[in-house]
Amino acid sequence: MSIDDLSHFLASQKITSRQLVEQALAAIKDPQGEGSRTFLSVHENEALAAADQADAQRRGGAKLPGLAGIPISIKDLFDEASVTTLGGSKVLVGAPAATRDSTVVERLKKAGAVIIGRTNLVEFAYSGLGINPHYGTPKNAFDRGTGRIPGGSSSGAAVSVTDGMAAGAIGTDTGGSIRIPAALNGLVGFKPTARRVPLDGGLPLSFTLDSAGPIAKTVADCALLDQVLAAEADGALEPALLRGLRFAVPKTVFQNDLSPAVADAFTAALGRLSAAGATVVELPMAEFAQAADVNPRGALTSAEAYWWHREWMKDGADKYDPRVIVRIRPGETITAANYIELIKLREQFIRTINAAASGYDAMLMPTTPDTAPTIAEASKDDETYTRLNLRMLRNPAIVNLFDGCALSVPCHAPGTAPVGMMIAGTQNTDRKILAIGLAVENVVRKLRG
Repeated sequence: MSIDDLSHFLASQKITSRQLVEQALAAIKDPQGEGSRTFLSVHENEALAAADQADAQRRGGAKLPGLAGIPISIKDLFDEASVTTLGGSKVLVGAPAATRDSTVVERLKKAGAVIIGRTNLVEFAYSGLGINPHYGTPKNAFDRGTGRIPGGSSSGAAVSVTDGMAAGAIGTDTGGSIRIPAALNGLVGFKPTARRVPLDGGLPLSFTLDSAGPIAKTVADCALLDQVLAAEADGALEPALLRGLRFAVPKTVFQNDLSPAVADAFTAALGRLSAAGATVVELPMAEFAQAADVNPRGALTSAEAYWWHREWMKDGADKYDPRVIVRIRPGETITAANYIELIKLREQFIRTINAAASGYDAMLMPTTPDTAPTIAEASKDDETYTRLNLRMLRNPAIVNLFDGCALSVPCHAPGTAPVGMMIAGTQNTDRKILAIGLAVENVVRKLRG
């Protein structure tokens, strides 16, 4: 059930929070399941105590927030008091525990969420594939027998939701790390405007591009979690009216070399939106070709990552995943002048895309150009890993670069490999994009039966 469903059942006392938490814990502990690879730590005692408290308050007649008593997972990048944030790495093992909760955790707890545990990720959130050599790689919910990548970096976040270990998950997104695993696992993921959710108490990758947001089963669930994370006033979000909305569908970069499965699902979804009354305009939007020059080989991220990691790398370089540290090291050679040039180029890119997107309510594009490859294929050698990683990051990372916000909504046919449709907007249009997402989801999910 969705968070919205669970909230109504809890409010009517048809179920209890303890039952939900016990079910989530059972899924995590299932020896045949993915729990050991999905969670780096599980807060069993604390979660049960929080659930009992919520149940007692409801029995006493208290009116609780919609998230109260519902198990939510958090990515192992957010500080919790008395817990060491590892970032999916061995590098920080033994480092001091956090002295206070991150703002993200504070806001979740204030809303009554039950923090069920801390989810696995790509080491230090630096890849879109989801592979972690230190703690294992949770398998994608689709075609589990074959063993496909979960997408990254918020790998455990997505699998915690698909497998009933949490009703929703909080991840981070620097270049697609929420939207990629959401798309590959048939979930909804929302990357907000970067400054919408405070990141203090969060382990950074790129403080310029990082954002924190939800992965859940529905757009409504993501909207609720976003509302909590952004500390906005309560109030249900109404779906936008599709008839009359204008969608730009940029062909430059975003539709280059799509796999047949993605191309077919995306095209079919666009057709359904047109039939529902939306105006869908495919156009070049050649401005997006500038992205490769604005952030060549992810230079902005590596520069900022190196700044944070430089001291840890002095004595602990051998503890890093080699495929992660190789992406951090180039930041050492980026001069102050180079860095400032990157920032200025990005500022101009933001202005350029804002102008190109004006006149449209949102932009639509495939979240990723491919469906999930196997873990074996993605891991077989460095060349394949790099190639597939760049493919997964290609489309969603551009949204971070123009400081936008974006949803990934499933649009694949029943029984086929999951495909995500990205609904993107310019900065600070978050609630508008979520409202549009509610309407789009109602149409494109008909593809799924």
